[in-house]
Amino acid sequence: MMRFIGLVIVLLIISCDKKETFTPRNFNTVEVETILEDTLLSIRAIEILTDKSLVFASNNGAYGLYSPTKRNWQISKQESNSDSLQLEFRSIAHTTTDFFMLSVNNPAMLFKTGEQGLMDLVYLEEHPKVFYDAMAFWNDKEGIAIGDTTEDCLSVLITRDGGHIWNKLSCDVLPKGIEGEGAFAASNTNIAIVGNNTWIATTTGRVYFSKDKGLSWDVVQTPIINGKETEGIYSIDFYDSLNGFAIGGDYTNPDDNVANKILTKDGGKTWELVAEGQAPGYRSCLQYFPNREGKELIAVGFKGMDYSNDGGNTWKNLSKEGFYTIRFLNDSVAYASGQGRISKLNFR
Repeated sequence: MMRFIGLVIVLLIISCDKKETFTPRNFNTVEVETILEDTLLSIRAIEILTDKSLVFASNNGAYGLYSPTKRNWQISKQESNSDSLQLEFRSIAHTTTDFFMLSVNNPAMLFKTGEQGLMDLVYLEEHPKVFYDAMAFWNDKEGIAIGDTTEDCLSVLITRDGGHIWNKLSCDVLPKGIEGEGAFAASNTNIAIVGNNTWIATTTGRVYFSKDKGLSWDVVQTPIINGKETEGIYSIDFYDSLNGFAIGGDYTNPDDNVANKILTKDGGKTWELVAEGQAPGYRSCLQYFPNREGKELIAVGFKGMDYSNDGGNTWKNLSKEGFYTIRFLNDSVAYASGQGRISKLNFR
């Protein structure tokens, strides 16, 4: 009897130690259901809120909220103080209580949901070179926005009080910039955050890194193509603190697939080129599928949509449908936006 009990214990230990083998999926198609259509809108910034509703902000000062349960939109227009200034938003972010949107061009205007249901202006910057590209939050109190170089370094805004006050970092805190360095405001995915770790991808093919929510910074040069103003990193994402991927290329030569895809396995300290000479070429947004162990990725751009199930080493085209940016609702459903539309995607 004691031998039998001992055998059972050993078997239980073995079965507990044995991990299930992860098997990546192999999607072949994606179903596209358009939920918003407006030919006047160019939508490069979408986010999914805590309650699973969807928000966007775009050109023409437009911003909106989609309720998936009611299947309806509430769309508004943010006016500026000047009749001649048409606001264009390419950066948005949210906390559990507030929504933020940041305009490109001069002046830069950052808005936060106000007490009366309208958007309040919480930051204004005037400079001939000002151009903000992306925004994200670490938590409900601390957030970051990044933009092109105006002086001798990248433009970085930080809030520590839930978005009421934003301060621009001094160039003394940041690595020395490269003349003309910025970020492509193509999909609001120039910033990746995992815990306190933050990565910023730039037009010069560099990746900035902070391990302490923007208090200190390092920078590394990646091997991604960056010789022209239209080349560089367009999108970056990290699955965890070690594994990340970035994609870019040249939107004026979108079929070129040389040196436009890079990955890291050490938290961004080193980067290597992958899928050299293989599709996809230029893409504006790259995202990991959630809860898929960093193996499954999607890349979207105006020329189509591509999928990898081996961590980005090989890719296959799922659709020629063009989008600028994408966000996941779960591990097989996402929202994507582009020229004149927002769509719901079901991967099969």
